[in-house]
Amino acid sequence: MLFQYRADLGDGRSNVMRRCEERIIVISAKNASLALRKAKAYGKKKEMKFDGSETSYPNYFEFVGITDLLELGIETDPEEVWYNIVTLKQPSERRDTLIPQESQLNAIFLERQKNQKPNK
Repeated sequence: MLFQYRADLGDGRSNVMRRCEERIIVISAKNASLALRKAKAYGKKKEMKFDGSETSYPNYFEFVGITDLLELGIETDPEEVWYNIVTLKQPSERRDTLIPQESQLNAIFLERQKNQKPNK
């Protein structure tokens, strides 16, 4: 998952270079499509606005999109957590280049491959 911290500088302007968080979460779902829906709902739920008391302008923590979706197997522990903080140039404006098409997310792609009937 990709989130951004965006400052509203006023007059419709936002900061260009933004602190971003890459986050991995664990979701239980019957299939990849349901996991994707749950992940998107989680991302939107985590968005927030900061009043800007430390700065003179409001700041936002915003969900940009899903960067990958993996099916976890027995090799992972339930306690595993990972995140990474990076600075990216206008991540929400460049969403189309940073966030892959949903059909290309690992678990969605593999699920579709499994469900395809062989051609005879």
